[in-house]
Amino acid sequence: MTGTSGTTATPLRVGLIGYGLAGSVFHAPLIATTEGLALDTVVTSNPERQEQARAEHPGVRAAATPDELFARADELDLVVIASPNKTHVPLAGAALKAGLPVVVDKPIAGTAAEARELAAFAEERGLLLSVFQNRRWDNDFLTLRQLLTEGELGDVWRFESRFERWRPQTKGGWRESGDPTEIGGLLYDLGSHVVDQALVLFGPVTQVYAEAVVRRAGAETDDDTFLALTHANGVRSHLYVSATTAQLGPRFRVLGSKAGYVKYGLDPQEAALREGLRPDPARRSTGDWGTEPESMWGRVGAGESPLTGGGRAEPTLPGDYPAYYAAVAKALLDGGPNPVTALEAAAALDVLEAARRSARDGVAVPL
Repeated sequence: MTGTSGTTATPLRVGLIGYGLAGSVFHAPLIATTEGLALDTVVTSNPERQEQARAEHPGVRAAATPDELFARADELDLVVIASPNKTHVPLAGAALKAGLPVVVDKPIAGTAAEARELAAFAEERGLLLSVFQNRRWDNDFLTLRQLLTEGELGDVWRFESRFERWRPQTKGGWRESGDPTEIGGLLYDLGSHVVDQALVLFGPVTQVYAEAVVRRAGAETDDDTFLALTHANGVRSHLYVSATTAQLGPRFRVLGSKAGYVKYGLDPQEAALREGLRPDPARRSTGDWGTEPESMWGRVGAGESPLTGGGRAEPTLPGDYPAYYAAVAKALLDGGPNPVTALEAAAALDVLEAARRSARDGVAVPL
């Protein structure tokens, strides 16, 4: 690695393991458009995906297996793991053993204990281990954090967060597998996002209650899940993740002692990335990326429904997924802070594991 003061004549060379949805839609485009990083190698055994990677990122090298990548670890500066969940722990461990900093897609592991073991190994090796939690840079989440910082809602009493979809037919694949070793299901998929956001906003949790249901014909794992968290500071978080919601609720409904904030609709960045749009690093400050129309803004107020005109429209801040990899580059080049640590991910896994026990046994689980 070379470079000081946040710049480098030779960008850090990144090896990306996995070129499915996570690798091709999220990681590769964000890596390729981050100053100080260069997408060097994509690992996938699928010849069609290898060709797709070469077409989308001219000059990128392809490898069929992670072992091929690790065999030339001295040619890389960072490994990003965007492969199926069950491979996260062994691949992260192998990358760290090879002396490489690592970014792992969420969830970093199936258990909090595994996440903490990886964190300890990375610390022992003196290497960065970061977890990709892009939803910390959603437009509505950034807006809500600003409202809380400014005290616009007063003391928050309840945080409602929904990540709901209408997908009545199953798609198959490991994400919907009933095999526990696959770490599939919505609790660990979308649940990783909503739990992480709740912990960032309101801190540690003392009790977890959950309901996890398998509703769709042919489904093998949870596709309609609810979590109720009691935070140490008294805030109650009600979190919903579902593939079976025919009428979508608000993405956020946050109720405080002074006012509430209600926001519908998902951050537009995932849709933009799926459509092949890319953030322009030279124009990040212009606000062209991650913006939404005024018609989608949330509302802040008290005493009346936002759907009947209650409260004021609250401008939504631009979403900023590029900020994650910019922070990773800064951490590697200048010793900046890790944007999402493995220990933070472990705390979220504590909640997810408690939720799984609660749903199974029908009881609230203390933490």
